[in-house]
Amino acid sequence: MRKEFKIILNPFFHSLFLAWCIVGGILLLLFSKEQLFAVVNTHYTVYGDVVMYYTTWLGQPEVIAPTLLLLMISLPSLRTKWFFFTAIVCNVIPLFIQQLLKRIFHHPRPLNYFDWAGHKADWIHYLPTWPELLRNSFPSGHSQGAFSFFCLLTFLLPKKYKHIGIVFFFAALSVCYSRLYLAAHFFADIYTGSIIGGVSTTLIYSVMVWLKHNKQLPIE
Repeated sequence: MRKEFKIILNPFFHSLFLAWCIVGGILLLLFSKEQLFAVVNTHYTVYGDVVMYYTTWLGQPEVIAPTLLLLMISLPSLRTKWFFFTAIVCNVIPLFIQQLLKRIFHHPRPLNYFDWAGHKADWIHYLPTWPELLRNSFPSGHSQGAFSFFCLLTFLLPKKYKHIGIVFFFAALSVCYSRLYLAAHFFADIYTGSIIGGVSTTLIYSVMVWLKHNKQLPIE
């Protein structure tokens, strides 16, 4: 008998994700892109400079791929072709979507938008050790990557540990925050990137589970 298709959710992660989608949308309606960028980027500390620089790495493939591989090696339950393929599509398809949108919109990054080269944006908090990014701002790849990654991790949690989804949500959100702090993106960029990551990975994982249970995949 075929298993009925349904969207799989972690109540802890996805309830916060829904709240973020609502609050983020309201902020975009109430404030300008300049205001939302400045309120984060201009509030900084020496400690924050270090923490945010390394936090942003949680949204990069160089961290995500090895972490998923390490989980496969460490946990026997994940040493399957199904999980290997699922982990790939849950991260690669959202990545393709945000990269496609970048190529379509070509939005300037904050340093470019505020005329960094012309020194009209000396108020921007930026350190020479940070990458100087100027093009393809929308949407944020790091935000998409972080939400895809941590959303996938929430599905792997045993039932009694589902509440750790709260930690995973704020870890993903901290990557979004770091992109504003590091002068790499505008709020709309990180907001859209997070939605692409969270929604796409949730749908893709649900489909993969449905296909597995209905034996529609030639992998186990």
